[in-house]
Amino acid sequence: MRFLLTWLLFTVVRSADPPCSLRGLLNPPQISKDGDVMIGGIFSFHNSWEQTVHAFTSGPQQSNCKSLSLREFQNAQTMVFAIEEINNRTDILPGVKLGYKIYDSCGSVEMAIRASLSLVNGHGENTTLKSCSNPETVQAIIAETSSTPSIAISATMGPLHIPVISHFATCACLSNKKKHPSFFRTVPSDYYQSRALAKLVRHFGWTWVGAICSDNDYGNNGMNTFISAAKEEGVCIEFSEAFFRTDPREKIQKIVETIKTATSNVIVAFISYSDMEVLLKEIALQNITGFQWIGSESWISDLNIATPEWQPILKGSMGFAIPKAKINGLGEFLTKLNPASDVELYKQLWETIFECKLPTRGTVDIKEMCNGNEKLSEVQNQYTDVSELQIANNVYKAVYAVAYALHNSYGCSKGDNGQESAIVCTSIAENHHPWHVISELKKLHFTTTTGEDVFFDENGDPAARYDLLNWQRDKDGKTVFVKVGFYDASLQTYLQLSFNNISIAWAHNKPQVPLSVCSESCFPGTRKAVQKGRPICCYDCIPCAEGEISNTTDSVTCIKCPPELWSNDKKDKCVLKTVEFLSFEELMGIILVLFSLLGVTFTIAIAVIFFKHKDTPIVRANNSELSFLLLFSLTLCFLCSLTFIGQPSQWSCMLRHTAFGITFVLCISCVLGKTVVVLMAFRATLPGSNVMKWFGPLQQRLSVLAFTLVQVIICVLWLTISPPFPYKNMKYYKEKIILECHVGSVIGFWAVLGYIGLLALLCFILAFLARKLPDNFNEAKFITFSMLIFCAVWITFIPAYVSSPGKFTVAVEIFAILASSFGLLFCIFVPKCYIILLKPEKNTKKQMMGK
Repeated sequence: MRFLLTWLLFTVVRSADPPCSLRGLLNPPQISKDGDVMIGGIFSFHNSWEQTVHAFTSGPQQSNCKSLSLREFQNAQTMVFAIEEINNRTDILPGVKLGYKIYDSCGSVEMAIRASLSLVNGHGENTTLKSCSNPETVQAIIAETSSTPSIAISATMGPLHIPVISHFATCACLSNKKKHPSFFRTVPSDYYQSRALAKLVRHFGWTWVGAICSDNDYGNNGMNTFISAAKEEGVCIEFSEAFFRTDPREKIQKIVETIKTATSNVIVAFISYSDMEVLLKEIALQNITGFQWIGSESWISDLNIATPEWQPILKGSMGFAIPKAKINGLGEFLTKLNPASDVELYKQLWETIFECKLPTRGTVDIKEMCNGNEKLSEVQNQYTDVSELQIANNVYKAVYAVAYALHNSYGCSKGDNGQESAIVCTSIAENHHPWHVISELKKLHFTTTTGEDVFFDENGDPAARYDLLNWQRDKDGKTVFVKVGFYDASLQTYLQLSFNNISIAWAHNKPQVPLSVCSESCFPGTRKAVQKGRPICCYDCIPCAEGEISNTTDSVTCIKCPPELWSNDKKDKCVLKTVEFLSFEELMGIILVLFSLLGVTFTIAIAVIFFKHKDTPIVRANNSELSFLLLFSLTLCFLCSLTFIGQPSQWSCMLRHTAFGITFVLCISCVLGKTVVVLMAFRATLPGSNVMKWFGPLQQRLSVLAFTLVQVIICVLWLTISPPFPYKNMKYYKEKIILECHVGSVIGFWAVLGYIGLLALLCFILAFLARKLPDNFNEAKFITFSMLIFCAVWITFIPAYVSSPGKFTVAVEIFAILASSFGLLFCIFVPKCYIILLKPEKNTKKQMMGK
């Protein structure tokens, strides 16, 4: 029985909701309004806070925020305006009033996390009366303007499946759905902006740039992506520095010194607007100007940066920004702010703008009292300016995205009474959870009143579209943001970056694009050679090698010309190679032709002399028939040298080698016949010898015919099996083509030469044996000498032929033909002509018989 009572008491205690008590300070929202569904907002109304040192001897104190940001105030008021506009509409969430709780993070990650937890659990008022199991959870959170606090908020809300929609957190790391499953944003990821900046830099030929970024998630992730994209585009980073506005001044001075000593003229600044002001102050102190600044969207369109103070430093700056937008009614809504309300921020804003003190506040640093006639509609500042609205429009879209997601989640649709029936929400009373909103946000697609499509991809990112802005001066000398181009990541690669016809202002006040390269461009005809130990953008220009060209600027390699082409003098174009062959027009060809014709002339003259004195003893004693045949063959030898001159063709190649082989064999056969006749003549004087009957005129003719016929057969086989043909020799000279006759069959070529050599050797041996025969005019001596010259010429021809280049090979061959022909002509016939013409007294039978 006691056990049963104990169990019942325990069950009752467990079933009761335990009271909640707040451990710490109350954290009420700065701006709030009740509603059926609550939406949270976290904005950095202040840029910084007074840091206090905790001694841990008392409870923590509320941090005191300072430096009111008019831009963030405008963003927060845009959220309020959008919620009020939605509440007044009947087509979105009919019968449902949206409420809001907006917190100030003061630019602090800690305070941003605290605000997000307060939006989930309530801010601590009357918590003892509420159940811990039923906290005041918002359906979605609009936060934040920078990436680092947004990362912290998303990491806190992710496990709770509460959607976080940022209007200006651009860090590419937030696209990781494993780490940030409930994060969405209406501003493009820095992944696209960084790649767009790399394309922009490469477009203007800036391959040598400096890089500076904020030392936070926004700057570091954006710069890392930019550096990777820049390397893909062939852009080198001379220096990369990171800093935060709270860093010691020495560190910022060191960065400025790096900028001052840099050789690059372009600086890519992936910096938040609050950090940019700190850097510009130090740059201005050192009076550093003339750099072309390329900025990220955080500061490139910020009016606080585009002031006359920074104009000398940042003139001509360029960068990508969120496209301008127009929100109807927002300007009027912003100026209706009432400082008499209970919202402390409204009073602080009023005092900041008009620099006066409200009667209900004890502001110490402002002495002048507000007179009550101040009107926000009469002032122009960052809060009231609605000409740009890039960031405010993202807040506006974020609120509408949450409203449409809630609309779909609550099953809001038209009734069953027809098309004109009112829209009703059927499941508003049911227990809805924030993760239902996440599911609807993933498939959301709607169009704003300004005609802009809003949707989120699988990473929770919108379409990446940017305006390319250029800082120019108007007639009054003020800085204006001029749209000079556009970037759309959804288009094809070559269409993503486009420019309009508006001229661009540059930092150096000149019409041409500034130059920022580590090394000057390598002109066509040269290639880039990377300097050892330096980035690839630092290089030397090396002329292309012979036979190679580069026909583009900054070519990495030289292209080898095709075999029949060669590089010109500038090495930027492949031209046809010079075709070389021994022609009739050149000096060497003319000289060889003259010698050939001179040999023919001499031979004909000797033949005429012999014919006129054919009945004289010296002509008759030397076998006049063979002599005339020899003269005929020598004439052919002189003439066949002409076939080696001129452009080789299929027929000329076959003719020159066969004519050479046959005519020389005919010539040597005649000499061989004369040698045999001399030998046999003396053999015939021996008693009882009738050897001369075997070497009569008929036998001499047949022997010449037989020897020549063998060479003809060899030539016919050569031409049949593998004849000579024209050949473009590109191996010996790289810069020109040697047009020559290829021998075809090497065996056939050497068989022809070998047969000539064999006959010449045989003739030489026989003549050598007959050199001492006892007569006054022994022809064997002259034949021996002529064959000695013949053999010497052709033996020396072989190495000269092999080693001679190009057309000189042909010239050597012609020289050998002419030299051997002249040798035979002069040695055999000139001594006879000498006696016939100059010593006729010796041209007698008695003189010829001698002993």
